[in-house]
Amino acid sequence: MKVAVACGGTGGHVFPGLATARELLRRGHEVTLWLTGRDTEQAARKDWDGPVVEVAARGLPSGLSWQSFQRLGSLARAVWRSRAIMRADTPDVLLAMGSYASVGPCGAARWLKIPFVLHEANVIPGRAVSLFARSATAVAVGFEETQRHLQNGTLKVVGIPLREELTLARQTLPPRAAAGQGPFRLLVMGGSLGARRINEVAVAALGRLQKNGIAFTVTHLTGGEDEVNVRAAYREAGVTADVIAFSNAMAPLYHAADLAICRAGAATCAELTYFGVPALFVPYPLAAADHQTANARALEKRGAADVVAEANLTPEWLAGYLAQTFRQPERLARMREAMQKKGVPDATQALATLVEQAARTS
Repeated sequence: MKVAVACGGTGGHVFPGLATARELLRRGHEVTLWLTGRDTEQAARKDWDGPVVEVAARGLPSGLSWQSFQRLGSLARAVWRSRAIMRADTPDVLLAMGSYASVGPCGAARWLKIPFVLHEANVIPGRAVSLFARSATAVAVGFEETQRHLQNGTLKVVGIPLREELTLARQTLPPRAAAGQGPFRLLVMGGSLGARRINEVAVAALGRLQKNGIAFTVTHLTGGEDEVNVRAAYREAGVTADVIAFSNAMAPLYHAADLAICRAGAATCAELTYFGVPALFVPYPLAAADHQTANARALEKRGAADVVAEANLTPEWLAGYLAQTFRQPERLARMREAMQKKGVPDATQALATLVEQAARTS
């Protein structure tokens, strides 16, 4: 079959789309990536040697403004251009990973009566998925809770496809020591761009624990802007820490961690569940529709994570939380088990199969 995969925008859309595209390619299908040409897509694009279609698009800002009307015009042009491209080379099915990058291809597919599958990674669906859900052939979701927010007769929980480097690396990792055997192993991260509030509070809190004689190790992914300052702050606090801006080799870091302190983006949640890492989530407070809090609460409800609002995250609170958590390895073991149960190890295969079914039944 000819399959179009629209996965432009941020890494949270590009990497799951790219993983599914590769799986469809392995199954013998002709696969074309649809991107928007943004700089954030270039790293993923280097790993793809198949055909690529670029349709420029930008998301809508909040509220009504002249910029909103300009962006609406841009999205309308994206639909028109996508329609022209699809008429010239019609795919059998479209997979759209959400975000504004899906509007052009989905609008064109609906216009030309081409079956399409949507994937929503967050609990609360974005505007593009909400717009096209009713007319989609099927909607795949990462969280069960999304079913309360979308109306579609063919809605299936498949999980979130992960980067192949993570899934392949996990197969070669050695057995890990349980929490409580040796120093507590902490992973602090704020996503690819970092999270300044998490960075600052974590350094201060861990300095307090160090003074209290609590044994721990910490790997801290700071984002590019804060790396130098965070490393200097740990040094001043007398804390030995592995400080890096970001890492392309996350599998060993997840595997080693007893607890992660992090945001609650969909990709982060999926990776933590895949590796079974308990988490203290600090949702990004400005995320659209507060979707990170919804993601975090879904895992908290299953006993896999704890959640604290950024406004309540202070060095005093975090030091107390960590000191208590370090003394409860049995609770961490239960959280790890709950996190592993939430994970979907075959999300990529499940989504690829759903795409094939959508094409054959339409």
